[in-house]
Amino acid sequence: MGHILLSATHKSSGKTMVTTGLTRALKLRGKKVQTFKKGPDYIDPKWLSEAAGQPCYNLDFHTQSNDEIIDLFAEKSSGSDISIIEGNKGLHDGVDVEGSNSNAALAKMLGAPVILIIDTVGITRGIAPLLLGYQAFDPDINIAGVILNKVMGPRHEEKLIAAVKRYTDIEVLGCVRRNARLGVDERHIGLIPSNEHPTARTRIETLAEQIAEQVDLDRIEAIANSVPAAHRVSQSKPQERVRPDVRIAIAKDPAFGFYYADDLESLKQAGAQLVYFNAINDVYLPTCDGLFLGGGFPETQMKALEANKTLRARIRAAIEAGLPTYAECGGLMYLSRSISWHEDTHMMAGVIPADATMHPRPQGRGYVHLFPSDNHPWKITDQSCTFEGDFIPAHEFHHSRLDNIEGDLTFAFDVKRGQGVNGTQDGIVIHNMVANYAHLRSTSKCRWAEAFTAFVREHKQARNGAPSPAQIAG
Repeated sequence: MGHILLSATHKSSGKTMVTTGLTRALKLRGKKVQTFKKGPDYIDPKWLSEAAGQPCYNLDFHTQSNDEIIDLFAEKSSGSDISIIEGNKGLHDGVDVEGSNSNAALAKMLGAPVILIIDTVGITRGIAPLLLGYQAFDPDINIAGVILNKVMGPRHEEKLIAAVKRYTDIEVLGCVRRNARLGVDERHIGLIPSNEHPTARTRIETLAEQIAEQVDLDRIEAIANSVPAAHRVSQSKPQERVRPDVRIAIAKDPAFGFYYADDLESLKQAGAQLVYFNAINDVYLPTCDGLFLGGGFPETQMKALEANKTLRARIRAAIEAGLPTYAECGGLMYLSRSISWHEDTHMMAGVIPADATMHPRPQGRGYVHLFPSDNHPWKITDQSCTFEGDFIPAHEFHHSRLDNIEGDLTFAFDVKRGQGVNGTQDGIVIHNMVANYAHLRSTSKCRWAEAFTAFVREHKQARNGAPSPAQIAG
């Protein structure tokens, strides 16, 4: 039940690929590896989940309280041989200048030894003052070792190791040679997700092979086991799972894959049976009482999505007939009239009277503060589904915006910080649909999964045995 946190000096240091390879290499050793990702991220956890063979969980100061972070980490780590946390950006980066939400703060909170992954391109002896600076900046951080990444060759490796040993007391745990086979191309918001990557499984196995050869796995395990296991701080008993009484259909395919593992678990906990479908290949919605279209990259699959005219028409008919629906970002784009990207346009479901247009630069990026308006249909402020604090914490990262909006839209959220649909509002409400650019996280600060499931249940009960709109539309 040991644990470590892998971080870097800056983003794009190759830490996701090193962490993925390390996770898989330990898995192939027969270890049960539980992975975590610091911050709001869907893409890196998909690679880590694939490597570990089980879900990766996010630890995020913005959407979770400190106690929730500790409890989730302790709960999901229980029964594992080793837990690996991948940081985001650099060790000391964060939105707070005091570092209260940094990777370093998370490491201290969880008592995790830190292993720094250093991009060594263009550096030799200079690695020593870099590492010394990191040690001096916050002596309370246990920097237990360093992995030298993107090493050019034997001579480069020799100089780096000599400098680290001569000037620091930090252990070199491995030198990963620069190798085109170890990288994954980046797109407008990060790495290509594993559910889209054509050779993801092969790439992960290659990463594991290279990491096993070039990193001291025995020392990694020893460092992880040198600290006590994490324990829950909350004394409250876990909430009992409600017996499944509604079915929620979820799009899961190369276009849609941005779902938090614990959000899906929260939907189940609230009484939802989750049924998955492929928006590219399937022509029918599953038998369901509600629909959830998560984020993803529909723009990369827009031609295939347009080609599935039958499903697009059925989804539109189901929503217009009252099917409770929740959509985030990519799901919102799919429900618009069309998506335009690189001077190419393809038709979508047409529920939202607007067109989604991709832009070279982000149209909304970062942490978001939302407040539910009186038009929010989920009764999100009911006692059973309340949120704590002055706002609902969420995040957004989208290169699209809605153009050619027809008529006056109704919105579920007022945006206190962030962009949303128009800079002041988010969460388009049409019939029983809510579609926003913001991504919610189901925590004590906003139990959206519980609220949405209750909304689906309410409408199922109101049908009094009549068929679901999803089936009427079929």
